[in-house]
Amino acid sequence: MVAVDLEGPYEPRVRRADLGAAGVTSDLGRGLQGSEPSAPGDSKAPPYRMFRWERSIPLRGSAAALCNNLSVLQLPARNLTYFGVVHGPSAQLLSAAPEGVPLAQRQLHAKEGAGVSPPLITQVHWCVLPFRVLLVLTSHRGIQMYESNGYTMVYWHALDSGDASPVQAVFARGIAASGHFICVGTWSGRVLVFDIPAKGPNIVLSEELAGHQTPITDIATEPAQGQDCVADMVTADDSGLLCVWRSGPEFTLLTRIPGFGVPCPSVQLWQGIIAAGYGNGQVHLYEAATGNLHVQINAHARAICALDLAPEVGKLLSAGEDTFVHIWKLSRSPESGYIEVEHCHGECVSDTQLCGARFCDSSGSSFAVTGYDLAEIRRFSSV
Repeated sequence: MVAVDLEGPYEPRVRRADLGAAGVTSDLGRGLQGSEPSAPGDSKAPPYRMFRWERSIPLRGSAAALCNNLSVLQLPARNLTYFGVVHGPSAQLLSAAPEGVPLAQRQLHAKEGAGVSPPLITQVHWCVLPFRVLLVLTSHRGIQMYESNGYTMVYWHALDSGDASPVQAVFARGIAASGHFICVGTWSGRVLVFDIPAKGPNIVLSEELAGHQTPITDIATEPAQGQDCVADMVTADDSGLLCVWRSGPEFTLLTRIPGFGVPCPSVQLWQGIIAAGYGNGQVHLYEAATGNLHVQINAHARAICALDLAPEVGKLLSAGEDTFVHIWKLSRSPESGYIEVEHCHGECVSDTQLCGARFCDSSGSSFAVTGYDLAEIRRFSSV
């Protein structure tokens, strides 16, 4: 296993502890330091910066203090990027041009049921399927699916609170697409699997996955590319437990990775590598096929609120409540096949409790973040 520390906010270091050997400490390089963002055009920006602060996108209200509270959908054919952010009982949807100029903004509300107050939304996420893109919104009432622009609702699934105790909160959270399925986590630990048709509203709840005993926090998937017995989905919960699945007409539980008493708010999957972000600020990298821990990164001083991956290049984005965003490069050793990690960039978003972070493209050349009580989406692009 390799343990990586950020011993100061700007000095990443690595400790190796493979095969029981004595730990060897080495610098990953001082050219990777982070710094507070400088305003666009600021001549005082340090020369080593890999990313610069671009024009922010204004919001009508600040982002709610929810983990993974930012969704991004890039539409290269239309030269547009969609952003989705949760704010209490509504979700804000924005479209922006490449330079960050907001073109349109609208709000979606959770479908109301019995109750005095409007239900709170827990997550908004675009699911890219092989044949269509759907916008999925989860709340304390149920699950709503829309066409990608958010104008037409094609499906509504009400949550069954029959098994919940009177004091237990009922909600859905954790959204991901796997093939022609959309998977959504629930407060009970079950994962609902919806079969999505090529077009139209004939969406069917095809399966319920039982692998967790505590509420689902996040779900990550990657294409299986036709390989058998390949782990292509991972689910995380409030106890830190990870369940690794193989998708198909029937989903199969392959392995469980035990938690250690700390929630796992965010998880990602890339080329058989599971990246899990925990409430103690650590990022763990596991082998999906076996569940073995390969790398442990002390990435943040406070809880991690979001992870994201740029699949073309294997870049991992981590954001924490310590105001920092870090970018890591994942790879495998050609000789041993072990998972390797390199710190690429650190960025401080001053005086902001971050709650969402996403790459804006699959190559990892730009990213965006949201923060609690911050009425804008902050964007960064590579220099």
